[in-house]
Amino acid sequence: MPTQMEKDPANQYFARKQERADILRPMYARKSLLGPTPRHAIPEEGMAPSTAYNLIHDELILDGSSRFNLATFCGTWMEPEAHQLMSETFDKNMIDKDEYPQTAELEMRCVHMLAELWHSPEPDRTIGTSTIGSSEACMLGGLALKWRWREKMRKLGKATDKPNLVTGSNTQVCWHKFARYWDVDAREVPLEGDEVITDPERAAAACDENTIGVVSVLGSTFTGHYENVVALSAALDRLQEKTGLDIPIHVDGASGGFVAPFLQPDLLWDFRLPRVKSINTSGHKYGLVYPGVGWIVWRELSDLDPDLIFNVDYLGGAMPTLAINFSRPASQIVAQYYNLIRLGRAGYRAIHQACQEVAVELAAQIAEVGPFKMLSTGHDLPVIAWTLNDPSLNWSLYDLSDRLRDRGWQVPTYRMPANRQDLILQRIVVRNGFTHDLAGMLLKDIRRHLDWFATQPGFNPTLDGAGYHH
Repeated sequence: MPTQMEKDPANQYFARKQERADILRPMYARKSLLGPTPRHAIPEEGMAPSTAYNLIHDELILDGSSRFNLATFCGTWMEPEAHQLMSETFDKNMIDKDEYPQTAELEMRCVHMLAELWHSPEPDRTIGTSTIGSSEACMLGGLALKWRWREKMRKLGKATDKPNLVTGSNTQVCWHKFARYWDVDAREVPLEGDEVITDPERAAAACDENTIGVVSVLGSTFTGHYENVVALSAALDRLQEKTGLDIPIHVDGASGGFVAPFLQPDLLWDFRLPRVKSINTSGHKYGLVYPGVGWIVWRELSDLDPDLIFNVDYLGGAMPTLAINFSRPASQIVAQYYNLIRLGRAGYRAIHQACQEVAVELAAQIAEVGPFKMLSTGHDLPVIAWTLNDPSLNWSLYDLSDRLRDRGWQVPTYRMPANRQDLILQRIVVRNGFTHDLAGMLLKDIRRHLDWFATQPGFNPTLDGAGYHH
């Protein structure tokens, strides 16, 4: 509550005068920037908008440039027209489909476009939804598998208390979250020998009558490789012939779902395989939208249990909807639709081909410049990864990552998952906007640091470091 002194008109006039005078002062001579920055409590008095902007803007400089972040798969560049559309729709709540029916219409257009891109038998009639990202989409895909399995087991008069989901140990952490949150046993198939992706035969062998589905990853976050969905489908076909078990596949196409249709159009991985019942992707990865949008589409309407669907009023009728998150801005949905119609198939193909060309060329140059063994060369996703071929060096990949930060480059180094933790690798994600010119600058910096290590015979290698979670 204001004190009696603060209520006094003369004091209020003086305070307003001081506030006006502060606004006229040079930016970094203003009172709000001369004292401590609010950190743990809301300040009693506010500050001018421009002062608040500069205070926060200056702190965020410490984050570095997102364009130099070669760890993330997330988009870091969009066209000015997309920025404008997003700024015009930040205030629209995507969940209010009856209040913003045209935004809901744009969402459904995106779903049907993706269903057609992924060869759904009836793309204009199947169901799907936008999500806050691929993690939510994976949760919905997993729930649909669990509900479908539970209904099947009930009809057979069997127990439904021990569902399991088969994945590789190289799947994204969201699948571990799904298993824990929804009480599903996670059956991880570990990598063996020289494997960097899951063996389909061993994945099929891990299935039993309580298996709700198998997850196949189209674009490993570790190396960028596609898993062999055709081989997995064939292995599950043989399992069904032998045991009668009909196990569905969910394809986690967080990155590859927006790449394979344009760079590898003849690759069989999508709804052309009848066993594939659902696919998710990230619009904010190779869908080329800023972070905050994912998608999931089911092969057919019958692949989604009706208990997971809610209906909302929509242009005088009813519209099916499903989601775990609730309120979120419409801007990312609008931006996705903008990209789909602005770029078209030809535009997406051109952008991803440019990324792949940079990745393939950079991989060849990195293989020549140092003691590196390439693990992936950008021929699936535009992602390259390598390890050291000489374990006796006086430096490690963790040290190289650390040194590269001196010019702002964020290049992750990490261990592979279960049964391959001995393999330490470094990875670069080539995204829209990472040009041959930038790649050349990165390569020059790698050479510079390799030269520096050569002059430091007493340097001791770092054997472990901070992880990356992309």
